[in-house]
Amino acid sequence: MLDEMRNIVAVLVGKALEGDTNAASIVLAKCLPSIKAQAEKVNFEFDATAPISDQVAQVLDAVAAGAVAPDVGRLIIDSIKSLADVRASEELEARIAALEEAKDAQG
Repeated sequence: MLDEMRNIVAVLVGKALEGDTNAASIVLAKCLPSIKAQAEKVNFEFDATAPISDQVAQVLDAVAAGAVAPDVGRLIIDSIKSLADVRASEELEARIAALEEAKDAQG
């Protein structure tokens, strides 16, 4: 079976060298790793203890100043929003638990 695979690869490489773009695509896909987009690391003034609206404003200021690329800024803002959503859920959960506890204490 290994010999058959070698023959298949040889045929594909031969066709790719002859200009067959489909064969070239298959060969290159197996030989070269896929390039995955990576966000660049950024460094800017950011106060994580500030209110959410201030945090978003800090990111927008960094984008406006050119310290952060717009697409990276969007990722950071989306992350801030996700964290705010998680915190809101935790806060709501705690408030419901406190209400249930108070109700049980009364009854």
